[in-house]
Amino acid sequence: MNQIASPGMVSAIWIALLLYISAIVFFVIRGALQTRNMKDFALGSIQFSPSFLGLSLAASMSSAATFIINPGFVAYYGVSGFLSMAVFLPIGTLVSLAILSRRFRKYGQSVNARTIAQWMGIRYQSSGFALFFGFLSLLMIAFIVMICVGLTQVISRSLNLEVLPTLIGVVVFTFTYMMFGGANSMVYTNTVQAFLKLVVAVILLTSGYEYFSEGVHGFLGKLAAIDPVLTHPFNPASPLFRDFFEVVICQLVVGTAIVCQPHILTRSLLLKNDKDLNRFLTVAILAQALFFMVVFVGLYARILFPNLQLHGQAIPLDGVMGTFVVSRFPVYIAIILVLGMISAGMATLEGLIQSLSTTFTSDIIKPLTGNRLIRESEKSGGIMSELVMNRIVIGLMAVVSIYISYQQLLKPDLSVGIFAQNGVYAYFCGAFVPVLFGIFLKDVPRTAAIAASITAVSLHFAVYYGRLTPYMHSGTRNPGVAAAIAILCSLVVGLVLYYALKPKTKLAAA
Repeated sequence: MNQIASPGMVSAIWIALLLYISAIVFFVIRGALQTRNMKDFALGSIQFSPSFLGLSLAASMSSAATFIINPGFVAYYGVSGFLSMAVFLPIGTLVSLAILSRRFRKYGQSVNARTIAQWMGIRYQSSGFALFFGFLSLLMIAFIVMICVGLTQVISRSLNLEVLPTLIGVVVFTFTYMMFGGANSMVYTNTVQAFLKLVVAVILLTSGYEYFSEGVHGFLGKLAAIDPVLTHPFNPASPLFRDFFEVVICQLVVGTAIVCQPHILTRSLLLKNDKDLNRFLTVAILAQALFFMVVFVGLYARILFPNLQLHGQAIPLDGVMGTFVVSRFPVYIAIILVLGMISAGMATLEGLIQSLSTTFTSDIIKPLTGNRLIRESEKSGGIMSELVMNRIVIGLMAVVSIYISYQQLLKPDLSVGIFAQNGVYAYFCGAFVPVLFGIFLKDVPRTAAIAASITAVSLHFAVYYGRLTPYMHSGTRNPGVAAAIAILCSLVVGLVLYYALKPKTKLAAA
């Protein structure tokens, strides 16, 4: 591996990283002391400020994709990538977050649900549907893999380390401390990470001010001198931003549905009072809007590396931000930026570990084994408590994450972001219509929600792997196209069955 960072920078980043780890461990221990059972692990037992929870949500939503992976797409493909990822995706996401979080919390509290799978099972009175969503959550492992790869790229390039030991270190540290703290620790650590990310976002976005010495036209002129298509709203040569459908329609649809992920919607359940919801959402949306803008830094990176090369070697898409930070900034600034990008990944990784391990334990293992494996109380049967089983699940997730992440580091399909999108998009495709119907419509026939969900997941994978539609015919495939088609079709299926079956449901009930 090329030695990108200077010895002085490596030493300084090592010191800063050890201090960061110490701070995380302190908050984990503090949160773990308040975690006595599975409910505390999933929803927390401490009453946090709604502003802190809002920052925690923004930190959790803006992952390694936002700060590390997606700027690479913008560096490679230009303004079209920025419009897609920082304008149209956020419009769908932030509007959807404001609407769905409010309604999801209202029903989530009344049914005492800790996970989306439980919410689905109770809302549609179907243990089978809950189990289906428990297994569907396995797809979110793809998101964990993307974050692990992004963190590995940044840390290995900053410390001049090989990727495999760096990957193992990242996974072992994060998964180990999440075994004990759960939601209590996560809100503490996410809040610290969010403040750090706010500082990093401002530094990164203002770092290219000299490129605007001749105004916006001068900035675009620098990009056009490299390649005129970098300044166009659509990039026909890219695999993701070719036309209006991919840049605008797909991102609006996907952005609206992307909120239906377990580590996002369930965050509103940590609020202790409904009156705190407005402040929670305001802080989360403002912070997240700023975080979305960070992908603009990809354009600075392209001006700095016009041929996307360093020392004669190509810079991989997933390595653009790590290379940019280490090459562009002095040591004292690079330290802050590296820690901020690590925080970007860690914040979401913590949320995913917490929510997915809860889902796997409570919504898959527990219903399939009953009290034979997990005991409900000290007097009931079962080999171990739910909390102990949850820790075993986290350990298994760590092993799987290391294996898949290493494969993506060695042989990505353009970027690990494509792999992650394919899995994550399939999950929220299946969740969107049942969540939408469940919180906005009354007397929803169970068949309508289940059929819509199965249609979405099946169609997403059929379009992607079957290379259906002209967008999928050759080269790297865009999971956003498959997801948008799947979501729209599942919405049609759900609405048709809702109106076809609702009168019969009412008649049967009467």
